[in-house]
Amino acid sequence: MEVIRLVFLDVVLPILLLMTLGMFLQKKFDFHLRTITKLITYCFMPAAVFLNISQSAFDYQLIGQLFLYLLLFMSSLMLLGTGLAKLLKLETPERAALKNSISLMNAGNYGLPISQLIFSANPLGVSIQIFIIVIQNILTYSYGLYNLMSASKSILSILKALVRLPIIHALILGLIFQIFDVPLPNFALIPLEQLADAFMALALFLLGAQLANIKLKTFHQVIVWSLLGRLFVSPAIALVFIYVLGIDGVMAQSLLIASALPTSRNTATLALEHRVAPELHAQVVLYSTLVSSITVTVVIYVSMVLF
Repeated sequence: MEVIRLVFLDVVLPILLLMTLGMFLQKKFDFHLRTITKLITYCFMPAAVFLNISQSAFDYQLIGQLFLYLLLFMSSLMLLGTGLAKLLKLETPERAALKNSISLMNAGNYGLPISQLIFSANPLGVSIQIFIIVIQNILTYSYGLYNLMSASKSILSILKALVRLPIIHALILGLIFQIFDVPLPNFALIPLEQLADAFMALALFLLGAQLANIKLKTFHQVIVWSLLGRLFVSPAIALVFIYVLGIDGVMAQSLLIASALPTSRNTATLALEHRVAPELHAQVVLYSTLVSSITVTVVIYVSMVLF
């Protein structure tokens, strides 16, 4: 229990404090959150992604293993969400909320700061989380968007949305610099490092500010099933595939911790934009984030014990 207490105090509590600060200041000053979101999406996160990818030493055999794991893991979550939605005989908006909430995790605003805290001495853990962020972004604007807008959103428009994501460009550039061992001059490296260092605090501040606008209402059955799927079943599935594929060490720790992350805030943002049960999506994000403060603490501890 002492180790779990230390994990909560040293890793999870700092994140909760920054989120609480964001909630408090948003209530007091009512910031224009769309502007902050654009700053993170187009500036701070791409800088963090580029630096971590370009400056990490990769074992390319591990990358193949990582993609195989992610393919199996993500496919299992999508099947789980689809199966539950059919079993519960949900209406279309509720079905979209359940499927997206189980399959799409908050790998950016929540997962990356956690990785930066836990794996500060081992860049591989952070780099793995960045690959998960990229895959999650692709899933969000393909599978997630399809669930919300399957009747009216064309494949071409989805592809255009993906191509415009700055994180994709940052990943490609980072890989080019890493593969060809291109050094960055100090005049470029210093501002990039400053942007990357600022990402964690700003991302958590924004997440808290977004949660401040969500209202708690009736506890819908979709919320219960999404919490079970995202926070409890997901880590169990991840653990099975980690052992089956023989993954160990920092990579296993990073993947197991990532599997327990709460539902992506983008699910609520897209639902609001397209008017598909926005309040239900928002409540799922809020409850998932709150409960994850306990479940993520436990999963971090388990990952340290097992790997």
